Amino acid sequence: MKHFRFLRADEIEARVAMVKEKGCSVLLYKDARVDQNILDETFGIFGWQRHHEMIGGNLYCTVSVKDPDTGEWIEKQDVGTESNTEKEKGQASDSFKRACFNLGIGRELYTAPFIWIKSEDCNIQESKGRYCTYDRFAVQRIEYNDSGAISFLEITNRSKGKVAYTYGRSKDATEPRQEPPKEPQAEAASEKPAASVDPTQPISDKQVLELKMMCKRHEMPESMIFEKYGHKDLKEMTIGDRVDFWHNGDAMIQEWDKKRA
Repeated sequence: MKHFRFLRADEIEARVAMVKEKGCSVLLYKDARVDQNILDETFGIFGWQRHHEMIGGNLYCTVSVKDPDTGEWIEKQDVGTESNTEKEKGQASDSFKRACFNLGIGRELYTAPFIWIKSEDCNIQESKGRYCTYDRFAVQRIEYNDSGAISFLEITNRSKGKVAYTYGRSKDATEPRQEPPKEPQAEAASEKPAASVDPTQPISDKQVLELKMMCKRHEMPESMIFEKYGHKDLKEMTIGDRVDFWHNGDAMIQEWDKKRA
């Protein structure tokens, strides 16, 4: 069975997740086009397929890839959540990306550190007691260790044209640094600001469902998650809990899968 290559820096999106007075947090994402390109690159346009189906009122996507050595078709499935714009399209795209994560595309993003951009490295604005930023960020450089975990990460603030965050040490520390290009002000201003999110607010019903489905896939008790954050049910989890689990929960899942094996 073929293995997927790691994502390049230009294939990873850096999106603002939460804005506070002293800075903002950033999460790393991949989009559906990246998945499609890597599937084409790895298996060829005739070596993979996808289909969607409704199960229990939720849209699922199954991605199948053909093992070139055995001719066997391997399938992975996952559920999608709605987007803030087009409901059906958002669910279809999200379920496809999640199914591709299950295949292994971009799974290294789960090893990302907690990314905090300090206020001196971004433009924080306050409006009616809430904080927001118009700044746009990009992954400038990324490196991985032998086990596939992120070992070096450099994120730039395109609006300021400067490095805003660095994690780890590059394998080539002697390489001369190239300053990132500054984004034209007109383009940056056309974007909507990333609004402040209160980390103490409860997660949505869709996010609860997302956690429930993940537990079901791994045959893992839901209590392992909500008790970790001092709750009695997944519905009591907060946005801050979910962000923390997104970054640190992979180790828990891997440990559970090892015990079940």
